[in-house]
Amino acid sequence: MKIFDTSSANGVKHPFRVIVGKEISDHIRSWRFIILAIIILLTCFGALYTSLTNISKVIKPTDTADAFFFLKLFTVSDGTLPSFLVFISFLGPLLGISLGFDAINTEQNRGTLSRVLAQPVHRDYLINAKFVAALTIISVMFFALGFLVIGLGLIAIGIPPTAEEFLRIMFFILLSICYVAFWLNLAILFSVLFRQAATSALACIAVWLFISVFYGMIVSLIAKAAAPPEMASEYRIVSFQKFILNLMRVSPSQLFSEASTVLLMPGYRSLGPLTTEQVIGAMPSPLPLGQSLLIIWSQLTALIASTVVWFGLSYLSFMRREVRSR
Repeated sequence: MKIFDTSSANGVKHPFRVIVGKEISDHIRSWRFIILAIIILLTCFGALYTSLTNISKVIKPTDTADAFFFLKLFTVSDGTLPSFLVFISFLGPLLGISLGFDAINTEQNRGTLSRVLAQPVHRDYLINAKFVAALTIISVMFFALGFLVIGLGLIAIGIPPTAEEFLRIMFFILLSICYVAFWLNLAILFSVLFRQAATSALACIAVWLFISVFYGMIVSLIAKAAAPPEMASEYRIVSFQKFILNLMRVSPSQLFSEASTVLLMPGYRSLGPLTTEQVIGAMPSPLPLGQSLLIIWSQLTALIASTVVWFGLSYLSFMRREVRSR
């Protein structure tokens, strides 16, 4: 890897920028990324087509200008194809895993890692550049998909999004980037811990399958075994439902699903069970963006914190690892 570039103004180009540029170039030129990008683009078009053909069925004649027509492009589905939101929650982890599962171990097995660090390059530059490069690609892709949906929806519907709808879509894109960054950091951590890229890829997919499929089944078994009797008080039933909901929120996919649902469906006023006293007097009207962000603040904090934890673990593991190839 060429770290020094005499073509720059001061004669030396910063190593971190060089590594980031090289990683971005390697990612976008790889067949793995091209194939996954094509799949995501096709599913995006499929979800958008489904929402456009069925949006007239979900719009009521009594809906007014505050009905958030544009947000329905991300949530409407007829059952044949999932909505755009469901596709992001399913394919997003695969994108993060594909960009990070061989970030370190492949270079170490090839012997390029030790050659790079033999140059005047700090070790943390490498792990940080790997993350920044992959996160840059994810951010560009998600913002491009988001604006693509907005543009095609504007052409098809003929109704421009309001300022609040646009802000909600932007927050949803940022939330999606943070969700994919969680899986990216997990994949980078496994690429540091495991020497073979195949092992780290299988470990990432196993964790993804467990969280996405089997964890919900385990929580359902716990809920069935610990369910209160039918004659239990209302507060006991609500407490039990909150307990099960908190168990589900251990999964990052549950946090992403709840947060994105509140952002794209302003009619949601709560994410947990409510008692009769809490429901009485509530007005069935959409919440402003600020109130929706307050509802999902704990989900956002938990998702960001878990992402930072995985990155911190991968950073510490890489800084203490022997980088010489065997």
